[in-house]
Amino acid sequence: MDQAAADARGGRRGGFDFMPMLARLDPVIGQADLGVCHVETPLAPRSGPFLGYPAFSSPPQIVDAIRRLGYDTCSTASNHAIDQGEAGVRRTLAALDRAGVRHAGTARNAAEAAKTNILDVKGVKVAHLSYTYGTNGIPKPEGEPWIVNAGLDSGRILADAARAKRSGADVVLVSLHWGEEYQHEATPEQRRLAAALLRSRDVDLILGDHAHVVQPFERINGKWVVYGMGNQVANPSANIQATHEGLVAMFTFTWDPRVRRWGARPSFVPTLVAAGPPIRLRTLVRGDSGDQASIDATTRVVRSLGFKVPDASDQVTAVKVQRPGGH
Repeated sequence: MDQAAADARGGRRGGFDFMPMLARLDPVIGQADLGVCHVETPLAPRSGPFLGYPAFSSPPQIVDAIRRLGYDTCSTASNHAIDQGEAGVRRTLAALDRAGVRHAGTARNAAEAAKTNILDVKGVKVAHLSYTYGTNGIPKPEGEPWIVNAGLDSGRILADAARAKRSGADVVLVSLHWGEEYQHEATPEQRRLAAALLRSRDVDLILGDHAHVVQPFERINGKWVVYGMGNQVANPSANIQATHEGLVAMFTFTWDPRVRRWGARPSFVPTLVAAGPPIRLRTLVRGDSGDQASIDATTRVVRSLGFKVPDASDQVTAVKVQRPGGH
């Protein structure tokens, strides 16, 4: 946050400017047909107050960067989603709405919660769903069970995914806030839930967050789960080195006529929060001086379940959809 404030002052503006920190993502997300982000913490009013752990309230100016980078939809279900109660949820979703960024995982009313977030991606209908394991013991406001999708119930998630398919979705992406913080290994619970969801024809890809370190990719029933993508933005002077490393997960979807479903081809770009000054997020390319240890560490974790997911850091692409026949 201090760096974003300094960057705003450097541009002779007040408030916060997160774009200089995140600018290296621009060619990655900008080339995507669909950019998917995760907003873990609720947003404050533009003038604050801004709060950290344990009950977060973050600068809403981050949404300016989300929009400028080209993200299309964000998951908002997390263990911190209701840190600031209903007001925080409303502020967060209003900020995303103003920026034209879609969202899933939290809602302002029952009608909004019942709607399925479906985007048109080059003529392909893609649904984005979002769930969290819990809310750090914070109860939902009385009479508002719909405010956040809390509880990783495979039956509920599969029912929502089936409804998305009935509503016309060709592809269903599920964002899950789950796992053990600061642990590279996927937990048995993560792997069981992933298997249960990916056995269904109604779930096509799982994107995981929460651990704050990179976790592996796994192929299940011909489909993919990314258990954890690490941190995109983190304080480079705090916590362990692994929390400064992350990745951009990328998938190219193509129609497979043999099984009559959309299949995904995975790759990833390693990232690193560099301490500077100034603090900057770096996308890592093999051969860059001083980056090889982080590239190797991230690659080792991504492939730790035995799947040779390619490192695409030298062919910066992102989530893409190809119509049947490759067009």
